Amino acid sequence: MPGEAKSLCVDDLRHAEYYGMQPVYDELYRRSKDGETLTNLMDIIMKRENILLAYRNIKTNGGSYTAGTDNRNITDIGRMTPEEVVEKVRFIVTGSRHGYRPKPVRRKDIPKPNGKTRPLGIPCIWDRLIQQCIKQVMEPICEAQFSDNSYGFRPNRSAEHAIARTYSLMQVTHLHYVIEFDIKGFFDNVNHSKLIKQIWAMGIRDKQLIFVIRRILTAPIRMPDGTTILPDKGTPQGGIISPLLANIVLNELDHWVESQWQNNPVAVARGRYRIIGKNEVFDKSHGYRTMKSTNLKEMYIVRYADDFRIFCRSKEDAEKTREAVTRWLEERLRLEVSPEKTRTVNVRKRYSEFLGFKIRVRQKAKKYTVQSHICDKKFGIEREKLVEQAKRIARPSEGKTPLGEIRTYNSMVMGIQNYFEIATCISLDCRIIHRQVMTVLTNRLNSEKGCKLQREGGTMPQAEKERYGRSKMVRYVAGIDQPIYPLAFVKNRIPHSKRSAVCSYTAEGRKPIHTNLRLNPFVLEGLRSMASGGHSTEYADSRISLFSAQGGKCAVSGEEFRSASEIACWLKKPRKDGGQERYQNMILLHYRYLPLLEISDMAKLTALTKTLNMTKKQVSKVNRLREQAGLAAID
Repeated sequence: MPGEAKSLCVDDLRHAEYYGMQPVYDELYRRSKDGETLTNLMDIIMKRENILLAYRNIKTNGGSYTAGTDNRNITDIGRMTPEEVVEKVRFIVTGSRHGYRPKPVRRKDIPKPNGKTRPLGIPCIWDRLIQQCIKQVMEPICEAQFSDNSYGFRPNRSAEHAIARTYSLMQVTHLHYVIEFDIKGFFDNVNHSKLIKQIWAMGIRDKQLIFVIRRILTAPIRMPDGTTILPDKGTPQGGIISPLLANIVLNELDHWVESQWQNNPVAVARGRYRIIGKNEVFDKSHGYRTMKSTNLKEMYIVRYADDFRIFCRSKEDAEKTREAVTRWLEERLRLEVSPEKTRTVNVRKRYSEFLGFKIRVRQKAKKYTVQSHICDKKFGIEREKLVEQAKRIARPSEGKTPLGEIRTYNSMVMGIQNYFEIATCISLDCRIIHRQVMTVLTNRLNSEKGCKLQREGGTMPQAEKERYGRSKMVRYVAGIDQPIYPLAFVKNRIPHSKRSAVCSYTAEGRKPIHTNLRLNPFVLEGLRSMASGGHSTEYADSRISLFSAQGGKCAVSGEEFRSASEIACWLKKPRKDGGQERYQNMILLHYRYLPLLEISDMAKLTALTKTLNMTKKQVSKVNRLREQAGLAAID
């Protein structure tokens, strides 16, 4: 309808609404924000709805199809009934007399561009499901206490927000001395005892949950050579809960750095609330002016996971801060800072590297403005990857076609543009790579009959036309309708800052990013609590998705369902013909129309359509479903 507000959706929030868990998470967030201690959290973690929500959240992750040491993946869980899944999770965690014992984690070494490898730990799928159950409950508790200066692996935060904050501190706040810290093997060296104490200090006081987390941390690791080791420190990279635990470890560092200046008691005591734009903010500028006459050192931290930068106003302050933070990390968190990779940079003279960008400030008139590029290391990696992929367009890999190679190349181009378009000099960097790629393509697609690389080709879909339609750098390979995206056709975009009003765990905080479900909550509750009747977990989950996708209405008549008992779920391709219980093969209709898909007698079918007062359009919809099921159409 004209004037109707656009519907917004965040997947994780929508999934929590499907399973009725959002009010529970909101309450945990509120209690944590109020400083309450939280016990009996395992009761929430082991709730049926929380377990099925965990399945919903991890099944969309491509990594869930990677098997652990038990050679099982998410498909094996999806085939079981919801009752079986819930019962097994509860038994694994609390049913054994020995308590929770995770299976060995499969170690896989991922090659890095510098020739070294990064160890990745792949837990078994049941252990991943349990970790997701725990993460869903712990995250709102931790979010209430995490620092605003942390941006990695948190809801509603991203690398773009971290870069926007970096630009602001350099250009607006004029902090031109940046300390680049590097923690030696952070994920491999997290101290378990310290981490448990930090979790306890956050108010998470459920001893059974603490026991389960400790078991996750000490899960055996199956090495590539078949040997098994028992870790006494570190969190396995690859575990679903590992990023959350890493943020808990370094949250103490965030708050300690903030207490030195940003949230110093003097600044807080002299601060006051002000309205800036549409937001109410706590202004501490008067306190900062008072603090400038003291020996306190001005410093701000920006952290993304274990990668963080500290910004200072003078070289002297930066050197003292570097020494203090290094000692603090060693003494308080028992983490070692790499002296070779940790350095202080004057960004008026040199570039500072952060999250794949290299950033400095240059003088323009009487002020300094930010200048940023793709960092040298990342630039070299991306250039090499694109050149190699361009070669494959001319000579595809075994089993692939030129069209498939072009699509792979295009996805790489869009990935680079989407991430690095917030660099002020992105067009200059991309132009260099684009020129080299075009040279390779021109040379390799050249033949005696002429060059196969052409300026004209097929028509672009609307999405491609909006993005690349105005570019004269688009090229086609003769005979292929797919354009080759021009890497150099990219424009710098100002990075968006984190909006302080946005929060996933308050009704007001969700309004800017998410629209609540406009469905009958009683029908939805009945649908998710309905007995499986022998159907799979995937079937039950997809049924909820369909209810939302169909707007809570029958697919045949368009009438709204008034209760869950009215809903019949029909498989378009029957199971006897190989049809699977998956979203694409399912449709919801009112139970009164189900006989129309089950009866074969044409006279009975005709009589039933008259009894139901069906329109031609409704009969046509039923006939399409009958045709898909291999049944004769109703006359």
